[in-house]
Amino acid sequence: MPAAGPPAVRLAPAVLTVDLGALKANWQHLRDEASPAACAACVKGDAYGLGLERCAAALADAGCRTFFVATPEEGRTLRERLPDGVIYVLDGLMPGLAGFYAAHDLRPALSSPEEIAEWLAAAPGHKAALHVDTGINRLGLTPRDVAALAAHPQRLAGLDIALVMSHLACADEPGHPGNEAQRVLFEHLRALLPPAPASFANSAGIFLGPPFHYDLVRPGVAIYGGNPFTGIANPMRPVVHLETTILQVREIEAGGRVGYGGEWTAQRDSRVAVIAAGYRDGLLRSLAARPGKAPGNVWLGGGRVPIVGRISMDLITVDVSDLPAGDVRRGMTAEVIGEHISVDEVAEAAGTIAYEILTALGSRFARVYIG
Repeated sequence: MPAAGPPAVRLAPAVLTVDLGALKANWQHLRDEASPAACAACVKGDAYGLGLERCAAALADAGCRTFFVATPEEGRTLRERLPDGVIYVLDGLMPGLAGFYAAHDLRPALSSPEEIAEWLAAAPGHKAALHVDTGINRLGLTPRDVAALAAHPQRLAGLDIALVMSHLACADEPGHPGNEAQRVLFEHLRALLPPAPASFANSAGIFLGPPFHYDLVRPGVAIYGGNPFTGIANPMRPVVHLETTILQVREIEAGGRVGYGGEWTAQRDSRVAVIAAGYRDGLLRSLAARPGKAPGNVWLGGGRVPIVGRISMDLITVDVSDLPAGDVRRGMTAEVIGEHISVDEVAEAAGTIAYEILTALGSRFARVYIG
């Protein structure tokens, strides 16, 4: 770890660096890809774990004017930072909180007839989105709900609809037939509702082409450097860099076991480096080897080295036997996520997705913002 710098950096076992320049460049790339549609930014989950206030301010500096959060509390935090931003709440209208939304100029994505009725009664004149479900079967007005609203237009009377939106289920697979099926249904449902701007595309949906862009796209994980696709090269710049400290290098004789349960056995005389990070920090236990699956890696001494043994709360062990002995020493840093080990590679090794890795990165890391 760095010998100098703020106390939080000197005292922390690991440093999580967030490259705000790369963050802005990714958003601008997506904006250009979607033009002439406007480009929002999804900053829910504390900006995917990277810091809502800092990331949102950088995105606003890059030109973003519309933001999507998950909860009203996230919306209030963002409103304090961006008094002029347009803020939508994806979780919709929490019961009894219409006054809170209105006071902080938050726009709920209304997902049910009950939410619509409550919003009209408690926050008349305030803008909202209508969220229609086109096949993901989570939140959203069902096709039957939309048909009932079309048959009884008085139920929408007085509602200031700023946006009609839906959510793609399979956009990370560009050839999936469900994408076009959802688009066709979205067109049908929009036609039943009062005219309003539309939003359909998430990160991957932007790359499905202009028919999916409508008036506003709302990328999320791609802004933060995650690959929006499955099995396709990532077009985005890395935003997250996680480096942690080597605490000790141990000599292990052939037959020696490492970690809880002794699941890894040295097949030769080996050297193992002990690294200061663990599952408390969001590095999932599934990164370790298990039957039928290779382990995850870290970047150390100019190359990849495999994780060996179970990941514990605070520590990871990696096999450095193939590196020259002098190249691995106590106090050196190892890259867990960065230029050489992408967040998507970590996610694949853990059997999950970049979203989970990013949002799980722990609070013990010293956080440094650059760019």
